[in-house]
Amino acid sequence: MDSRTSATSLFRQTGPSVDPVAFRPGPSPSHGLPLPATPQQLDTPTPQHDEDHAEPHRYRTIWLSDIHLGSSGCQAPYLLDFLRHNESEYLYLVGDIIDGWQLKKGWYWPQAHNDVVQKVLRKARKGTQVVYVPGNHDEAARQFCDLAFGDIHVRGEAFHTTLAGKRLWIVHGDLFDGVIQHAKWLAYLGDTLYTMILILNRWFNRIRSRLGFPYWSLSQYLKHQVKNAVNFISSFERVMTDEARRRGCDGVVCGHIHKAEIRDIDGVLYCNDGDWVESLSALVETYEGELKVIYWTVMRAPQAGVQKARATA
Repeated sequence: MDSRTSATSLFRQTGPSVDPVAFRPGPSPSHGLPLPATPQQLDTPTPQHDEDHAEPHRYRTIWLSDIHLGSSGCQAPYLLDFLRHNESEYLYLVGDIIDGWQLKKGWYWPQAHNDVVQKVLRKARKGTQVVYVPGNHDEAARQFCDLAFGDIHVRGEAFHTTLAGKRLWIVHGDLFDGVIQHAKWLAYLGDTLYTMILILNRWFNRIRSRLGFPYWSLSQYLKHQVKNAVNFISSFERVMTDEARRRGCDGVVCGHIHKAEIRDIDGVLYCNDGDWVESLSALVETYEGELKVIYWTVMRAPQAGVQKARATA
């Protein structure tokens, strides 16, 4: 199979338009939105070995963002391992799933990236309600908002109600980033420098792996030592929670800044699901109504590391 077919099928094969409102989850997958397109058009499987894995852990909801498929920094093998070991009723893809900026510079699409796409498509076909909220690196997909690609529904934003009745606003976050909106040339420059740091991070972790050490993000460590980066993150978190409050929501789930976090900011819950180029993290909602950040830095681990910061929602 042509490796480009699976990647670009997400942007080519649209189903009929669905009700153009923000996605709101129902009580179970059987009460979700209609599934307008034929899954067979999208889900041409590549060889998988899911049967070899233990029974997956089940969550009510999983949020993933900043995967950056199509870039060399994407940690696709770790993400594929995570997807094989974890299932959910709802799966939100919160932007920057495909890195259009990097693909414009040069085509990069190894089999592992294909496998991630196929795994998500298979989850949707088997009943997981998958909602895709594009970000700035996959902004081309925004022209398809309120349409469906097979069983995947594209939204500019979404709203999710937790088991405890908390209303969460789901958005990538780039539209509230002043650099992205008003100085895009600076964003492109920053992206180039960031790519160089990720290359360094990749080689650094190859050496660690050969020495028997687990994954550790050098790029994230360097970024968080820079005072301006720390100040930007703090400002971004404040802007997002202020906007969530203005929209009448109890909290926000976003991505964009590659820093997983759960914390209360003046009575509004701020959740960031992190990324799959540095922190290898996801946000999950358990069937006990708890929100947690999970780090998947060890392949096929029986238990993933769970962030100490938690919130009941």
